[in-house]
Amino acid sequence: MLPNTRSAFAAVAFVLGAAAPLYGAMAAHPQRDAAVTPPRGNTPAPDAVASDGAPTATSDAAADPHHFQDGIVAIVNDKAISKFDLEQRIALIMSTSNIPSTPEMKKKIHDQVLEQLETEMIQRQEALKNDISVSSVDIDKQIQAILTDNHMTLDQLKGVLGHGHVDISTLRSQIAAQVLWQKTVEQQYAGRVTITPEQVDAEMRRISEGQNKVHYLVSEIFLPVDNPDQDGKILKDAQGLYAQMQSGAPFQAIARQFSQSPSAAQGGDIGVVYDGQLALELNAALGKMKTGELSPPIRSTGGYFILALRQRLEPVGTKIVDPSAESQTLPATLPLARLLLPLPPKTAKNIVDSATKIASEIGTHVSSCDMIPKIAAQVKGAIYMNLGMARLADLSQQIRDVLAKTEPGGVAQPFQSDAGIELFVRCDKAIVKLQAYQLPTREQVENQLFSDQISAMARRYTRDLKRDADIELR
Repeated sequence: MLPNTRSAFAAVAFVLGAAAPLYGAMAAHPQRDAAVTPPRGNTPAPDAVASDGAPTATSDAAADPHHFQDGIVAIVNDKAISKFDLEQRIALIMSTSNIPSTPEMKKKIHDQVLEQLETEMIQRQEALKNDISVSSVDIDKQIQAILTDNHMTLDQLKGVLGHGHVDISTLRSQIAAQVLWQKTVEQQYAGRVTITPEQVDAEMRRISEGQNKVHYLVSEIFLPVDNPDQDGKILKDAQGLYAQMQSGAPFQAIARQFSQSPSAAQGGDIGVVYDGQLALELNAALGKMKTGELSPPIRSTGGYFILALRQRLEPVGTKIVDPSAESQTLPATLPLARLLLPLPPKTAKNIVDSATKIASEIGTHVSSCDMIPKIAAQVKGAIYMNLGMARLADLSQQIRDVLAKTEPGGVAQPFQSDAGIELFVRCDKAIVKLQAYQLPTREQVENQLFSDQISAMARRYTRDLKRDADIELR
């Protein structure tokens, strides 16, 4: 199952959720046409990366004398992965995936992260063999996109990572590895994929035949089982990821870090599928799920899947009635949660604006009241209050006004009070809004066919490289 755009191999994204001053998504823009030539000259640029994607000696991590003195955990085709590299990547995942940084959790993800580093090492070596490189300019573009999307400065980003004891060179190295692999796959296969008008016509007919069926907007996490002897271990890994997401870790962040499908670059997004399109066991699971739910790990062709149903779409032409329009009057009492970002009196406007943006960003990621205390625990200075069944008559007019613009289960717009920036969440049952499926355009169908083919090739490419690799664990 695959992402639905041709930029499937040209997106790098992360979610920060473990430290002030930011909670929310960090998403880099596609850089399909980024330069592949390293900077000229003999002196590498600050935070430069080598052609294989590894940090150069100019990075803080590489300059640390402990970098090469704290042991080697694996050797991949005669190239070492150090204990420092592994610990930094684990710390990066903890910081960017909203996973609690505890010894138990680190132990649980240790093997998965090491395997991920081994795969990246193999892919870097393949890129180097094909004379593919990534420059500091390429990485800077991705970093700048992250900063722009999150209204951050570079110093703020370093501060967020620093809270998790992560050097920014670790983030740069991971971005470099992904960009290198994207370019390698594109160089190897993009020119070989030809989508003909006849193929598009056939796919359009097939889609039209399913227009009277229920459709699902789905995301996936896929962990392959390349060896039957590993089935139990992979299932345990998948169950661990499922438990982390049940505890509040964002699906998109987990997908980007751990999923072995090319859709990982899109946070696991595989777009829209219709009833009966997927394998029987996956289709059966989707049919039982409600919008916003996750499936436990499902064994299917190739490995284990965890599915997230983002939206159920009714058949084409279904008449949709907006349930929220039936009742615009607030009840006398509401179950409420409150998140406060305290600010002192006479706070400067720019600080107020910044806190309001943070609160707004938090609001976009809240899907239930259960998430609020977890978020508050990770945003420095934030205060969480469970107001229970609150009488609206006891609340200020300002609070009643913002709540009047919300729907059941909704998040109110943040506002400034005497105490700081306030964010209220309704804890009553959310209204599931029905939506009807719309047939895609020819261009969208062509993009999907392209993505399907090149993604399948990329997976085989990685599998073959791993099969032929010489990996020694220490």
